[in-house]
Parts: sequence; structure tokens; C-alpha cells
Amino acid sequence: MLHHLRHVRAALALLAAALLATFTLPARAEPVLHVGSKRFTESYVLAEIVRTAAEKAGEARAEHHQGLGNTGIVFAALKSGSIDVYAEYTGTIARELLGHVTDAPTDLEAINRELAPLGLTAGIPLGFNDTYALAMRSETAKKHGLTTLSELAPRAELRFGFSQEFLERADGWAALVTTYGMKAQRPRAIEHALAYKALVNGDIDVVDVYSTDPKIEEEHLTVLTDDKHLFPRYDAVLLYRSDLPGRLPKTWAALQRLKGTIDEARMTRMNADAEVRGLSFDAIARAFLDGSGDGGRATGQRAAVRPSFFERLFGGDFLRLTGEHLFLVAISVALGTLVGVPLGIWAAYRRGATQPILGAVGILQTIPSLALLAFLIPILHRIGILPAMVALFLYSLLPIVRNTYTGLSDIAPSLRESALALGLPRGARLRLVELPLASRAIVGGVKTSAVISVGTATIAAFIGAGGYGERIASGLALSDNDLLLAGAIPAAGMALLFEAFFGVVERWIIPRPLRA
Repeated sequence: MLHHLRHVRAALALLAAALLATFTLPARAEPVLHVGSKRFTESYVLAEIVRTAAEKAGEARAEHHQGLGNTGIVFAALKSGSIDVYAEYTGTIARELLGHVTDAPTDLEAINRELAPLGLTAGIPLGFNDTYALAMRSETAKKHGLTTLSELAPRAELRFGFSQEFLERADGWAALVTTYGMKAQRPRAIEHALAYKALVNGDIDVVDVYSTDPKIEEEHLTVLTDDKHLFPRYDAVLLYRSDLPGRLPKTWAALQRLKGTIDEARMTRMNADAEVRGLSFDAIARAFLDGSGDGGRATGQRAAVRPSFFERLFGGDFLRLTGEHLFLVAISVALGTLVGVPLGIWAAYRRGATQPILGAVGILQTIPSLALLAFLIPILHRIGILPAMVALFLYSLLPIVRNTYTGLSDIAPSLRESALALGLPRGARLRLVELPLASRAIVGGVKTSAVISVGTATIAAFIGAGGYGERIASGLALSDNDLLLAGAIPAAGMALLFEAFFGVVERWIIPRPLRA
């Protein structure tokens, strides 16, 4: 048993060393442009256009960090230097990022004066305005005689379903309440892409939309007129770190050529290519930049070759996503074991430490995963693997600590007394008698932690850490069930593989008499 424990400790130490090496080895000499996107279709498409245009310049490798969450997370990533550029909207910059409730600056010169202290700049207007609006099914709007937001305001009987970001933004629900007096309504929070399904199914009556959403036309929705002109212009621009033009001049010159190249009709067609025709963001971007897509018309003709489910499941990104997901889970659980087992031992043998330790790891488990990830970004000054790993490590502690504590606490007093009668010192009793007796519970805790971490790791894609969550985030943005399943099924398969792996580990570590 002692021989096996030494091997386990050595393996865990090697995994921890691999993690340290990941973050301490010198970065590659090749310059990299980090492009971010939010978690909705248009942001994905624009990010791929920026990434592809940058790579065509041949100066730097461009990476797209997909679906980093809401505006706050992406903006935090930009300020920390984790990304270099992403597509944003002037209204969002003025109202949400710079905090102007009224008299928001509308021209780039005024906006950039306020962004300058942050080391950020907004520029390269892409050519279209994508404003917020509220929409309803046409039959519902006609039934209630609604055409404007003022007419909608007193209708408390209607069911409102808004995206989480719209509910939280200063220029979203709060502004509607202030400007139109919508105080009687109690909107439900719903993912933007799923809101259309809920609207069509009759589960809700009013949703927030972007003016370039292709489903407005596809589902024959009525967009209510903003008769008090609440929503400002949301002109699409690139928001970037101010040192980008000087750091990558050729890449910057390539991005400059995007100025004014996308009008609202073209953006709507490209969104439709992704949401309706099922084309990949990469294919849409390449068609746009090559001029072969005409903003979506020609690419739409390729809808007949939409990939099958199995092609999506085992697509070209399958091995990369599997490696990323496995790395996140294996390293975080290994570190959780290295820290959690000693904490469990401490809790079992120091009665004054029991409640503080178990209480602390229990509280960590209650923190919502997205909230923890968003909190870690400004603390660690980066997105991607490191904050995801820290979050998964913290979440892994509870089952490991609690099972270690329980396994040691449940050892029969007579067995402890027998070890004491042999004259073994405390360290030897723990190593040779008590840990082997508690090994079943300890391994069970590590197994539980690993299986839970496989599911939790899918959330890490929302901060650019990769893994199967990339497919799930894209599937949510596109309301694409096949893509959702292409991310969820491999994650479930990996959880089953971890279950089987720890079945083997149990036979290797747990003494034979304790296996029954």
C-alpha cells in the first residue's frame, strides 16, 4: 500500500509540475493577435472576420477566444491585456462601459478621449448600426393594437422575456423603466438565442432583439417603434488596445481595410448564414473577405452541404477540444487532491479546525461558476486556462476534503488502539494503518470531484479556456441543438471514462479486504 501511495504522490506531483510549466515557460517568439467575442452570433462572425483578415496580413498568428460571456467579461479581458481587440458598439461603449446614462457621447473622438486613460481606443467603423429593439409576434401585436413602446408600457398582462445582459445593462431594462415607465412588468431572464423559440412557442410575448437579427424576418416579428428615442445608435466599431497599431503595423493596416465594408443588410445575411443555414463562422468570414459570399448570398447556396451530426461530433476540432478539456480536469483534480487530502487529514485530527475547513470548502462550492470566473479575471489579469484552472481547483476541494475527513473519522477506535499498541508513532500510524483504511472513501471523493469537474469545465469556455464548452456556447448562441449535443455528449463520455479509470485506481490502491 505504501509503495502505491508513493507512486500516486509522484504522479500528482508531475501533473502539478506540468501546470507550473504551462504558465512559466517563455512565450513563443511569434507575435499573436488575440481577438475576443461575446456570446452571440454577430460577435462570433465579426471576430472571425477580424481574425481571418489579421492572419492574411502574415505578420502575426491570430487567435479567436470564442464566446467570452457578456460585455463586462470581454471588456475586463481587453483591459487586462488578455485580448487585443473585439467588435463593440458605440452605444454600448458610451452607456455601458463609460457609464453615461444621459448625454452619452456619440462620436468616436469624444468616446476616445474617455477611453484614453484605460489604454484603449475605438475605431474602424464597420459600416452598420445594430441597435436594441423590442419585438413581438405579429399576431400578438395586432391583437393588442401595439406599434410603439409607449403603447406597450401600460400592458402589464403581457409576458416579457429579456436576455440577462439586457436586464442588467444601464441602457436596457432600467432605461425602459425610466423612459417609458414600465414598472408593472416583471420580465423573465432568458438566453437571447432561446428567447426566439419561447416567443414563437407562445411562452412569452415580448423579447429584446438586435436590429440585424435574421430571425426577425424569418419568424415574421413586429419590431415596436422606439418613439421616445431611448436607444442610441449602436454603430459597430473595433475596440482595441491603444498599442496595437504600433505593435503590429501590417496587421493594423489589414484591419483598417474593413472600414465601412459591412452594411446592415450584409450583416443580417451573414448572421442568417450562421443561424439559419448552419455555416461555420470561419466559412462565413472567408467568404466575406474573398468576396465570394456577397455578405451571405452565395454562401447561402451551400446550405445543402450542412455537416451531419456525426461530422460535427468528430469534426476537425474534436482532438483539440478533448485535449483542452482533459487538461483542465486532470490538472485541477490533481491539485485538488494534493491540497484536499492534507486538509481532510487536518480537519479529522484537529477538532478546532474541522468546522472552519469544512465550512470554507462548502462555501466555495456555493459560488456560481460564472460569477467566480468573472471575479478571477481582474484578480489574475488574464482570461483562459489560468482562471479556469483556479476555479475548477476550488470546486474540486469539497468532495475530496469531506471524504478524507469522513474516511478517517469513521475508523473504528479499536483499530486505532491496535496500531497504538504496536508502538507506531503518529506519522507511521497515519501512513500505514489509517490512510489505507480510509482509502476507499478518499478515492471515492477524488472520483466524485473528477466527474463533477468534467461538467463544470464546460463553463470555462466562456472565458476562453477551450474544451467542449466551446461547442455548447456556440450552440446556445445559434440555438443549434446538434452543436449543443456535439459538446455535451463528449463531456458525458469523458465523465464515464473517468468513472471507469477510478474503478481501476480503486483496485490498485484500496487494500483487497476493503474492496467488498
